[in-house]
Amino acid sequence: MSGVSKAVLITGCSSGIGRATALRLTKRGWSVYATARRPETLEDLARAGCRTLRLDVTEESSMREAVAEVEREHGAVGVLVNNAGYSQSGPVEEVPLPALRRQFETNVFGLVALTQMALPAMRAQRFGKVVNVSSMGGRLTFPGGGCYHASKYALEALSDALRFEVAGFGVDVILIEPGLIVTDFGKAAVASMDGAGGPGEVGGEVGGPYEKFDAKLAALTMGAYEGPMRHLGAGPEAVAKAIERAISRRRAPTRVRVTASARMAILTRRLTPDRVWDAAMRAQFPRPR
Repeated sequence: MSGVSKAVLITGCSSGIGRATALRLTKRGWSVYATARRPETLEDLARAGCRTLRLDVTEESSMREAVAEVEREHGAVGVLVNNAGYSQSGPVEEVPLPALRRQFETNVFGLVALTQMALPAMRAQRFGKVVNVSSMGGRLTFPGGGCYHASKYALEALSDALRFEVAGFGVDVILIEPGLIVTDFGKAAVASMDGAGGPGEVGGEVGGPYEKFDAKLAALTMGAYEGPMRHLGAGPEAVAKAIERAISRRRAPTRVRVTASARMAILTRRLTPDRVWDAAMRAQFPRPR
């Protein structure tokens, strides 16, 4: 493997999982390129030894420039960590189509575009690892999260296909499936409901058909991140550790579940018939009517 680039390009490093992963890999000797839409948010990572670049997964030119920069210095992106993403919450009927498109532009289309840009040099050197940060939300669905879950289900399917397609070129595809990660993700998910009309609002009108559901959804989302359920989760460092282990293994895993909440929830959903799952959801969420 002499002369093979193992430089790591990570998206979404301004906070959370991306930041923790950049720090952990840098401390362990990897050549890390930490990226974000606003590079000024990465100053502490630069001081820690990361190379920092501007990269917006909804802007093709910034993605091409970032990949080109890594390739100029190392020949190839050796490890691509597709981490950038967010959750668009709200009932499907209330989420405006532009908000749904933004969700897929960030969580799916940008990820695919960046992977397509990095793959040719990976194939040429017969080595590469594509790490896609999915979610337990790519294996099960909660009410009010249809748009987000749809983006993660898409990522799971794309990763399964890509894993087969590039294996013969020495490229591994690894899905990371975190459960509850204690970051500002929950606050961002609740805030995203404003783009769906806000709790109890349809077209700006208070008292719409989803008013009680929206209010309960917001409370449950925040409760999961701030209440007793957080003990089944972990900090972003747990995901960073899982990513490091996965890319360091000679035989890369196809999926890595992170946190007790992910392992429990995915197993429960797999063993639960749809009707029983729906009944469990009714016990937690008020049914819109």
